[in-house]
Amino acid sequence: MKNKWMVLLFLAATGILLSGCSQEAAREPEIYDKSDIVMGTVVTERIYTRGEDASSEIIELLSEIEHRYLSWREEDSDIGKINQQAGKGQAPVDEQTMGYLEQTLQIAEKSQGAFDPTIGELSLLWDVEAENPKVPSEKKINQRLQNRGYEKIRMGSDGGQDWVELEDQCSIDLGAVGKGIGCDETAKFLKEDKQVQGAVIAVGGSILTLGSKPDETSWKVAIRDPRGTQEELLGVLDLEGENYVSTSGDYEKYFMQDGKRYHHILDPSTGYPADTGLISVTVLGENGLVSDGLSTACFVLGMKKGAELLEEYQAEGIFVNEEKQVYVTEGLMENFELAASGYIVFPLSS
Repeated sequence: MKNKWMVLLFLAATGILLSGCSQEAAREPEIYDKSDIVMGTVVTERIYTRGEDASSEIIELLSEIEHRYLSWREEDSDIGKINQQAGKGQAPVDEQTMGYLEQTLQIAEKSQGAFDPTIGELSLLWDVEAENPKVPSEKKINQRLQNRGYEKIRMGSDGGQDWVELEDQCSIDLGAVGKGIGCDETAKFLKEDKQVQGAVIAVGGSILTLGSKPDETSWKVAIRDPRGTQEELLGVLDLEGENYVSTSGDYEKYFMQDGKRYHHILDPSTGYPADTGLISVTVLGENGLVSDGLSTACFVLGMKKGAELLEEYQAEGIFVNEEKQVYVTEGLMENFELAASGYIVFPLSS
C-alpha cells in the first residue's frame, strides 16, 4: 500500500495525469454478496467488481426471465401461452424462447427422450413436494404418459415471427433447464459490465463461475454429499475462469413410502422415478442450459449411456452410485477432490 501511494504522489508531482481507466484499474475490486429466492430456488451471488453492486439487478433479471419466458404457471409467459394453445394451432414466441427450446429439444433428441420437456403433467401427478405425497396409481401414470413426448413439439417461423405448436393435451415445462438458463443470462449480463473482474453465482443446483478472484486463486465449486446433510460435501471442483456446473440428485426432492425413496427425476419412458443405480450426477458443460439438461438426462440414462452422451457434447461429469462409488470423467479427474468419507473415486474412461 505504501509503494502504491508513493507511485501516485510521484505521478502527481511530475504532472502526469491518470486517465479514468487507469484509476479504475488501480482500485481493488469490491466484494458484493447476496442471497435471495427466485425461480423457485435459492440464488446466491458473489461478485468482484470495481463498479456498482449489480447483485440486485441479477435477481431482477432472473425474475424477468422466469415470468416473461419460462414459467408454465404464468399465463402471460411464452411457455404459458404455448401450453394454453396446445391443440389449437401456433403460438407466437420471442426469439429468446425459441433459442431455449431449440437447445432443449436437441438434448431430448440426443438422449433419445431420457430428457423430455413435456413431462410436466407427470411431475404434477407425482407432486413430490406436496405436504403428504404418495405414489400415484399405475392407471393415472399411464394416462399421463400418453400426453408426453418431445416429438409433439413443432417449431417454425413465418415472416420473421417465431412460433411453437403443441399437440392437444401436451404441455412444456422447462424447469429441468431453467436454473441453467438463469446462469447463462447472468453470464451475458455480467460480461457487459467491464468493471466486473469475477463472479460465482449459484441458481439452485446450477453454478456459474466467471472471470477470476482478485487474488487469482481458483474457484472452488462444492458438490453436496448425496447421502449427507445439506452442509456436508461429497467433494470440491477446482476450476479456472468461466464454467457452468449442474448437479441432479435423488436427495433434492423426494419422499419415502414403504421404505423406498421416490424422487422427482422421472424417467419419461416409465413415468416413475429414474432407477439406474445413480444417486447424483454433476455435469460441467458448454453453457448452463446444456449442463442442467445433461445432468438430468445422464441421471435417467445411467452411467454408461450417460457418459456416451457427455462425450457427444464434449462435456465432463461425475457419477455417484448407490454403492458410494464416484466415477469421474478423465477431463475432471485432476480438478476433483473427494471430501466425504465412505466413498471411493474411480476414473471413468470413454
